[in-house]
Amino acid sequence: MKKLLWCLWFIFISCSNNPKSYINHLEGYWEIQEVILSDGSVKNYKVNETIDYISLNDSLKGFRKKLKPGLNNNYFTSDDAEALTVMVEDDSLRIYYSTPFSKWKETVLKATEDQLKIINENKAVYLYKRYTPIQLNVE
Repeated sequence: MKKLLWCLWFIFISCSNNPKSYINHLEGYWEIQEVILSDGSVKNYKVNETIDYISLNDSLKGFRKKLKPGLNNNYFTSDDAEALTVMVEDDSLRIYYSTPFSKWKETVLKATEDQLKIINENKAVYLYKRYTPIQLNVE
């Protein structure tokens, strides 16, 4: 019985979400799917004109930029970007953003190869999916 309890405890600990593991999945192109506002209302995004690009370096600093996707891995953007720093705090992964006009933070609730779920300070939950570029084969 004692061995069974130890096995169950080990499985539970192994399956628990480790916020450090989310860091490996943050970088890349993300397309918003839906936002759940603090009042429970949901806004779905069927078509997106822009996507988010997140870039991180080894010191967990980087930027987030809005991009307009084109064809065959081409993207259009301005020079605007939000500087960011990623930190593990209170058993959560936090993203701290800054621009010349504002500073804010978000908490990563989930980050996998294909999905990103973030909550902001207003308790709005953002669900993203990994963006797949539009490829046209011209012969």
